[in-house]
Amino acid sequence: MTQSRRTLPPLNALRAFEASGRRLNFRAAAEELGVTQGAVAQQVRALEEQLGLRLFLRLARGLALTAYGTAYLADVTRAFDTLAEATGRLLDRPEMVTISATPTVAAKLLIPRLAEFHAALPDIDLRTVATEALSDFDRDQVDIAVRLTRPPLPANLQAQLLFRQELVAVASPHLVKGLILPLSGEDLRKLPLLHDSHDQWPAFLHSREKLPGAAFNHTTLALDAALAGQGVVLVCRAFVATDLETGRLVQVTDATATMGPDYYLVRKRSSSPRKAVDAVWDWCATRLSPPLIDAA
Repeated sequence: MTQSRRTLPPLNALRAFEASGRRLNFRAAAEELGVTQGAVAQQVRALEEQLGLRLFLRLARGLALTAYGTAYLADVTRAFDTLAEATGRLLDRPEMVTISATPTVAAKLLIPRLAEFHAALPDIDLRTVATEALSDFDRDQVDIAVRLTRPPLPANLQAQLLFRQELVAVASPHLVKGLILPLSGEDLRKLPLLHDSHDQWPAFLHSREKLPGAAFNHTTLALDAALAGQGVVLVCRAFVATDLETGRLVQVTDATATMGPDYYLVRKRSSSPRKAVDAVWDWCATRLSPPLIDAA
């Protein structure tokens, strides 16, 4: 029957036995373990008493393993080797850094740059949590967050501005084919408008009435609809910079609007931050900022 882990011999006693069994000498085992010879001898004696078996023969010039000791040494050594290998594999793994971001930030800014991220930081595994909910850094084990927020933030948080929320109206070129761009506000109203959860259209068009059009709970879904030619979406320029450059989307009016809150990089302050978290923070601050988004 397998012995309960709660009744296993103490680890120090097993270490003392294993070192003594390899060296066949308490003094040599003590030097290896960095303890006194008396401590090693006491640990081995306590182990023998717990097991009810004699593991060593004490000789005038050292030790000799009994039959029980020889069999036990092989198994204990193998167990320590397994622990050492498991620890080595754990330490050789890339360090994990978790970043929480809105689904749109994840889809439009982070995912397209994953290959670049891994090339720049090959020893770090990036775990992305896409959610609109505000993450609790401790409970959710989040290292960094990208969030739409306003300062001041709580004193225990560090924040860095990534980009302002500059809103632009964009659509598929197929939707506006034959129309003269830029459109006037009146012409824009004649096109199907796509709404996300922020619904900035009334403020953008200076309208007090509810504007018709399909509504989506995530900006990225409204963007997908716009790319499919289903309507015009009002969105932060940072999220469509690449689509505008490649011609998948076109800006349909010259009017823009910068509205708060803005997108910030946020993390919990720490007196001893992890180097991997610092590296990801610096990469995000550089690669997710507007000048480099435009150049991507």
